[in-house]
Amino acid sequence: MKENVDHHVPVLIVGGSLVGLCTSLFLGRHGIPHMVVEKHAGTSMHPRGRGINVRTMELFRVARVEDRIREAASVLADNHGIMQGGSLTGDDQEWLFEEIDPGGALARFSPAAWCLCSQNDIEPVLMSVTPTLGADLRFSTELLSFDQDPGGVTAIVKNRETGEHSTVRADYLVAADGPRSPVREALRIGQSGSGDLFHNVSITFRSQMLAHVVGDRRFIVCYLTKPDADGALLPVDNAERWVFHAPWHPDRGETLEDFTDERCVEHIRRAVGAPDLDIEVTGKAPWHAAERVAERYAVGRVFLAGDSAHEMSPTGAFGSNTGIQDAHNIAWKLAAVLNGSAGPGLLQTYETERLPVARATSERASARSAEHSHPGYEPDPEHTSPAGSAPAALPDAAPGAGGRQGGVLSVAMGYRYNQGVVLGADPDRPVVPERMRLGGDPGSRAPHMWLCAPGDPEPKSTVDLYERSFVLLCSEETPWRAAGRSVSEELGLPLDVYAIGTGPEADLIPANGGDWTEVHGTTPQGAILVRPDGFVAWRSAQAVADPAAVLHEVLTTLLDRS
Repeated sequence: MKENVDHHVPVLIVGGSLVGLCTSLFLGRHGIPHMVVEKHAGTSMHPRGRGINVRTMELFRVARVEDRIREAASVLADNHGIMQGGSLTGDDQEWLFEEIDPGGALARFSPAAWCLCSQNDIEPVLMSVTPTLGADLRFSTELLSFDQDPGGVTAIVKNRETGEHSTVRADYLVAADGPRSPVREALRIGQSGSGDLFHNVSITFRSQMLAHVVGDRRFIVCYLTKPDADGALLPVDNAERWVFHAPWHPDRGETLEDFTDERCVEHIRRAVGAPDLDIEVTGKAPWHAAERVAERYAVGRVFLAGDSAHEMSPTGAFGSNTGIQDAHNIAWKLAAVLNGSAGPGLLQTYETERLPVARATSERASARSAEHSHPGYEPDPEHTSPAGSAPAALPDAAPGAGGRQGGVLSVAMGYRYNQGVVLGADPDRPVVPERMRLGGDPGSRAPHMWLCAPGDPEPKSTVDLYERSFVLLCSEETPWRAAGRSVSEELGLPLDVYAIGTGPEADLIPANGGDWTEVHGTTPQGAILVRPDGFVAWRSAQAVADPAAVLHEVLTTLLDRS
């Protein structure tokens, strides 16, 4: 260890915005102490990053914060669709889609549901929870420099209020420090992708009359396409607080100073189609949409997550969700290495798994912006989705998710890890499939089905089983259960084993007569091994001669224990 160290923590997280705080949450759930440093004095004050997809809500569900986030999002609970039109007062509006989940079809795939909650509402929820889980949160604290050696990372941080410098020694560093990431730049990690896509100015404003213009149209966003006043209108409370994204063209010489209050008011009035609309501008913030993915996700003991690793077009809210899922992936792996369950080679799989997902997702996000004619976005025909068309053309297995909404569910939760902490996956299959299918294939998110413990009528989802350890699912009266328990003891490895069935020896009983083997793509003689993040690590469709030996080899290989 370096001398003159003021603080020692297993993990230092640089960046205390959404992804950094989620990294903190997930590490805390694994019992890993850590420090978060954030240069700003507090959390985000500007409504942005609002769409939380089903997969991310599953992660919040398992981390026991889903209810708090839904409470924070309650004011927009009835907002579902995306509209487009020349204005809000003409007769040319159309729904790109009117419901996120028409008919409740997503219940087939998940115990969770989509949620519309702005970043400025989520972050306070996370801040209220993470200190109780071992987080040392330090706002107004900036990373000045860092260096690493074979034993850890030494960072110099500065308190921006007092000017005091401190030395932090960490085993690992996670950089969630945004798209202009100083950590990524210090590591000299390049980026690939189309680059800048478009620029907007996000205008927050108050208007009581606008609620009467909107009426009962409870949209998530409305794209207004009038040539001289295009933009995107988003409700904040459906009553008097709103956000308008106005196109900004710095390449044509426009500056932020050009967006005076008077210009913003006039632009919004023309876009809405209400020349007398009462508007009080309360804030303006520039933002830049881009398609960039880091060429590497890790160097030594330093890892990138969120916008420091990838930038995506905002359409579809893929960027923030991908970042949160980065955080979940690296958190369980760091925890496994730090608590001695896995060897350090496990951490190399973070890049192996998450980098292909980011590349595929960023391409889909750009294609979706073209499909929705996002204000300011002029797609380059040389940089289109590999599918050659917008995601709407992609078939999707979820009923009601076709049309212009098709393919979103595949991106949100159907993506697959073809390599990494997985055995038996097909390395040549697409990372994001054209059809949403969750059937227990290695590398995919394990299927959802409802189960009950004997004597407990309250069902729980299989999704709820996965968080802190590997889980082995098998049928009762098979040797897999005893094999799992013996291998867990032999390796000193946490491994939860559940025998599923309807007999007296079952640990869990399928609700509503479901067949767990059919759902998971195995047989009553087989077994399936699920990772702490809910992805299938390995599957045996049939019985084997020596299940304990097989499980031993599988786990030691996956966890770099050989």
